[in-house]
Amino acid sequence: MSDKVSDYHYELPRELIAQRPAKRRDEARLLVVPEIGPFGHHTIRDLLSLVRPGDLLVVNESKVLPARLNGQKTTGALAEVLLLKPSGLGEDEDPALWEALVRPGRKLRAGHVVEIGDELSVEILEVLPSGNRLVRLKSDLDIETAIERNGSMPLPPYIDREIEPSDRDRYQTVYARTGGSVAAPTAGLHFTNDLLEEFETKGIKRTAITLHVGLGTFRPVDAEHPSGHPMHIERYFIPESAIEAVERTKRDGGRVWAVGTTAVRALESAARDDGSLRPGWAQTDLFIWPPYNFRVVDGLLTNFHLPRSTLIMLVAAFGGYERTMAAYEEAVRERYLFYSYGDAMLVMPSCG
Repeated sequence: MSDKVSDYHYELPRELIAQRPAKRRDEARLLVVPEIGPFGHHTIRDLLSLVRPGDLLVVNESKVLPARLNGQKTTGALAEVLLLKPSGLGEDEDPALWEALVRPGRKLRAGHVVEIGDELSVEILEVLPSGNRLVRLKSDLDIETAIERNGSMPLPPYIDREIEPSDRDRYQTVYARTGGSVAAPTAGLHFTNDLLEEFETKGIKRTAITLHVGLGTFRPVDAEHPSGHPMHIERYFIPESAIEAVERTKRDGGRVWAVGTTAVRALESAARDDGSLRPGWAQTDLFIWPPYNFRVVDGLLTNFHLPRSTLIMLVAAFGGYERTMAAYEEAVRERYLFYSYGDAMLVMPSCG
């Protein structure tokens, strides 16, 4: 165990930061991390033999919105609006009201309007204490349709290239359903519809939750100790169907696999002390670092995360600090690709 943020640093050559996805989603490499023993080197398709019949995959079906809106002020000056999250929660959400980052920040104040093409405009309503803006989207179209038609995908800052048309498809899971994320739940990017069908044929079950991934997922931890880091808030939804699937799997002796750290965060945030889950919409600022007692999740599929990030700390809480950092060293040594478009690791349950 480690209680210093600096202990979660590792050196990563820039050429190992994936700039594009694998040609096929399920061709990515997979580092298997058992509790003890040597690491395994596989591909995503090997999940068919690593996950057992009767196990349950919990996926995050949040959809990445093309939330980067480029337009002009009424003066003709260029402006950019990055939508962060809708105002409200669940049924109380107003699809036209959003919290947003704007550029240039000092020149976009309450009352200003940014025209995004001919179909969408953004009115600045308020400057929030954080410096973000509360904005209202206006369009004759359905708001989500207007965003889809006029926005571009907000790729992570470490992808050092221009956005390409293929990113609309590849920076999105095949089962994405509910719009609201500004970053992809990346572990799910490796799944194809064919692979999901093969899981089902083999008796591996799947259920879905929703956690809308915020920009805070990329925020570095600047504090010396994790307890000094103000964790970002994200919205999540646990349907009754997911609760029933988890309970049935546990009762029948199966294992619950979280597909991504976002699924972990939603499940563990919704968990009561006895491991049962609260249904419905909620917000979470849960920050998981070692030691942590996981109440729901038995196994974890995840991509490789940034040094000193809250996500690598979550993985270390699940797989053990020493084991996790050794796995990262192995991944660098074996030239795995890192981050959103990179390869994945499978952290096995302690029971094997």
